[in-house]
Amino acid sequence: MPVYTVHAPSPAGADLRATDKFVFVRDGFYVKAMIFGPFWLLWHRLWLVLIGYLIFVAAFNAGLSSLGVGRSSIFVADLIVALLMGLEASSLRRWTLSRGKWRQLDVVVGDNEDTAERRFFERWSKSQHGIAGDQWAVDRGGPPPTRTVPGQQFSNPPPIPAGGIIGLFPEPGGSR
Repeated sequence: MPVYTVHAPSPAGADLRATDKFVFVRDGFYVKAMIFGPFWLLWHRLWLVLIGYLIFVAAFNAGLSSLGVGRSSIFVADLIVALLMGLEASSLRRWTLSRGKWRQLDVVVGDNEDTAERRFFERWSKSQHGIAGDQWAVDRGGPPPTRTVPGQQFSNPPPIPAGGIIGLFPEPGGSR
């Protein structure tokens, strides 16, 4: 299962108003970062990393060609640099977030980003008790009652009105 780190934009503390700005960074190999390195960096707004990447690749290729290395060897070296970009893409993104005064809130495990978000917010909202006026953070207790509990008034279905059923299908089980 993938591991995600959760980052919040404010150094003072995260609250429920900033939850739409939380960033989940998956730890692992990024194929798109390997194949489309500079474009992936642009997409994620990693400006300093992009500048460093372009300077490094240009200097690396110039250095290899000045040493008289053949084109096929330079291509293999560029593939290795692209592989390293795919391996370190998540670390570069976390580094950029930490430079921008973001702080890491948690580490979450989930099958995908949606599952990781759900797990994080379930755990995080429990620790956010005491927020005034937040009706969603109140513990509602157990599950709602069901009709399978004998002897309680909600166990019996409501009576059918005298004139039949009101709605699209006036007879239960009738043709539709």
